Amino acid sequence: MNLLSLIAVYLVVWWIILFAVLPWGVRSQEEEGEAVLGTMPGAPARPMLVRKAIATSIVAALIVGGLWVAVDVFGLTIAGIAARFDLRR
Repeated sequence: MNLLSLIAVYLVVWWIILFAVLPWGVRSQEEEGEAVLGTMPGAPARPMLVRKAIATSIVAALIVGGLWVAVDVFGLTIAGIAARFDLRR
């Protein structure tokens, strides 16, 4: 894989993982008992976005690194995957 493809795959994987990680550990302002005037009671009290962005970056790097190893080192291809699951045999 070339560098531009790796960057594109990393960004897609990063966003997918971010949306999976966002709800982890979130407590609403209502649950915390600290509703700020003018906000919805269900708004997060402490979203911990920096921690989640760091965790997302690490997990995305591991996934894309594994994909890179599978493609460049072991020669994984879409045609090879399709041949393994060919149901017409």
